[in-house]
Amino acid sequence: MADALAAPTAVPRGRTVRNPLSLVRVTTAIARTAAGFGIAFMLQSVPAMADQLPNMHPTWSVVMVGTLVAALAFTAVASTFGRWMRVGHVTFAVVYLVALFSWPFAVLDPAEAPDESYWLYYTLTIATAMATVGLGIRLATVYVVVVPLLYGMIRITPPGGGVTITQSVLDSVYAIILGGAITIITAILRNAASSVDRAQATALERYGHAVRQHAIEAERVQVDAIVHDSVLTTLLSAARAESVESKELAAHMAGNAIGHLRDAVTEAPQGDAEVSVAALANRIADAAAALSEPVRVDADRVRFGRIPVAVAEALYSAAVQAMVNSLQHAGGHVDRWAVIRGDADDLVIEVGDRGVGFDPDAVPTERLGVRVSILERVASVGGAAVIDTAFDEGTVVALHWPAPKGGAR
Repeated sequence: MADALAAPTAVPRGRTVRNPLSLVRVTTAIARTAAGFGIAFMLQSVPAMADQLPNMHPTWSVVMVGTLVAALAFTAVASTFGRWMRVGHVTFAVVYLVALFSWPFAVLDPAEAPDESYWLYYTLTIATAMATVGLGIRLATVYVVVVPLLYGMIRITPPGGGVTITQSVLDSVYAIILGGAITIITAILRNAASSVDRAQATALERYGHAVRQHAIEAERVQVDAIVHDSVLTTLLSAARAESVESKELAAHMAGNAIGHLRDAVTEAPQGDAEVSVAALANRIADAAAALSEPVRVDADRVRFGRIPVAVAEALYSAAVQAMVNSLQHAGGHVDRWAVIRGDADDLVIEVGDRGVGFDPDAVPTERLGVRVSILERVASVGGAAVIDTAFDEGTVVALHWPAPKGGAR
């Protein structure tokens, strides 16, 4: 036998991979973390707040503490539900800055100002973290540097406790280091997530283009097959028609061909509809029984299973075309058969004869029967077709679905 002629297989479908990283998910995680630590640090400042607020103006204490708590609560709720996160974090950062700036003006007695850290210092790092979440990287960097420096400057003044410059610098630098580390880590995570988002968008765009190209190619194969199977056959029959009966048959075939073309345009996608392998075997057997020459059908080795309707239609049409080709070219009164075996995971349809055979390489490219109606039609649904033939040895057409790994043999 000559070398097998196999159709190219469709690209295998990869498994769905859950996106492990995205800018939205990273931002949400950072926002929730900042809100959670904000609540913890605010609770940690309660003892210091209770000791220091009696030396603060009552109005300032009520307004500033209440506003900070409300802003923190709003930030926590917004981060939990993933809405208004940026607004919540910016609000807390702004309220904290206002509280810090107005702090020395609300002190009742500077002589009673505490030497230890002021209660606002406990949430200073949280304020810088929330500024990083809510603001851009440049504004967040300015906030991370300016706010701790402002705290250190206030601590040197009498209302701020009158601490030494060394202690003030240590407090400010410590807060800047922590805030800077948070800002850097946040920026790195955001950049990584943005890179993943861009790569995913590019991949989806390329995949969409590939899907469109595949759909166009599948539609072309379908139309080519219909043109060959119906239109060209009808034209040949009409050209050879001489008797009244043959002319009527040609007219009937022309009507069917027009119907096939109309159906190709208006037919809706089959979606997830399926059909049993046994039903496909019965259709092939019925088609074989309607031919002018006998074709022996063996479907005893068909097992249970269901396949997509589009796959069944492609395999059925390719099998019928193979039988029609055998009747047209193999010669009269030769042994012909069609064997259907396997299931939905490994289905094989074999159509063969003991006729004259042919040379696949000698088939003109304009002849669509083999290339379009069989090879490309099966390949378009993820299968593979193999034609094994030689002069005086017959022809065997094997249809495989799905396509064997490594190509059909």
